[in-house]
Amino acid sequence: MNTKQMEYIIELAQTLNFNRAAENLYISQPTLTYQIKAVEGEIGFAIFERSGKGAMLTPAGAQFVSTLRTVYGQLKAAIEQGQNFSAKYAESIRMALPIRSAIYFLPQVMTQFSHSFPDVTIIPSFDWQDGQDSFLRGEQDITFAMEYTMKRVPDVTCHHLFDSRIYLITEKNDRLTKKPLVAPSDLKGRTLMVGGGSPPALRALQQRMIQEIHVDYFNSPDHDNTLTNVAAHRGVCLAPGFLNDHNGEFAWLDFDSDVVIPCGVYTHKNDKRKSLQAFIQLLQQLYLDQSNFKV
Repeated sequence: MNTKQMEYIIELAQTLNFNRAAENLYISQPTLTYQIKAVEGEIGFAIFERSGKGAMLTPAGAQFVSTLRTVYGQLKAAIEQGQNFSAKYAESIRMALPIRSAIYFLPQVMTQFSHSFPDVTIIPSFDWQDGQDSFLRGEQDITFAMEYTMKRVPDVTCHHLFDSRIYLITEKNDRLTKKPLVAPSDLKGRTLMVGGGSPPALRALQQRMIQEIHVDYFNSPDHDNTLTNVAAHRGVCLAPGFLNDHNGEFAWLDFDSDVVIPCGVYTHKNDKRKSLQAFIQLLQQLYLDQSNFKV
């Protein structure tokens, strides 16, 4: 089955009418019918049931088309990326990030890097769940990580970027926004969002607040849910600064705590490319130059 045949199947599944699908595809109706039959013969089951009124997906066909749409979308994206790459670049550096704000200065670094290495493209990939795993599978050249998560991983090199401090996230009109530094005692009588995949150091801090300050708490499954709960007036939360997307929707307040979370980028030990090393050095230098930046 080729990409054209995939496109034909997806279009017919959308219209459930051979004539209309053929018109939309700018091919003849007999050509469409022939191509659909050819695919069905190749895969060994019927995708569509034909009738005088048009076409209907078989149960197996419905399942097949559901997966095919995903595969076709990924294939188109891969082809487009390949076309862009072959036309302009000789090399790529693939980078896994949990979210865009994890490396706030990435756009500036990419711009600087392109001046020295115009034929090398940086390809960021944003994925909370699979980012580090894709790096470990060799699908990415760099990954961002909280350093405690990679301590026992072999054959990787850590390039430290910053120590992320802990901030209190509140609504912008919260009374605590008037304080230059929020103390743990300021949380008394508040509800604290906890959980959500917090790193061990932050979980320990949350538990201290619950036990020592006697704050109420509310379990939240992840950071996005936590922010939604903050916006819904359900509480406040403690979070590392690298999660701050700086969009101004919430107040990120300095919190009186000695907890920091070391963060860095990791490369494969056997990847000695000059371009990769230059990119890492630019990242580290920019964070060094912006030492007053809240992270």
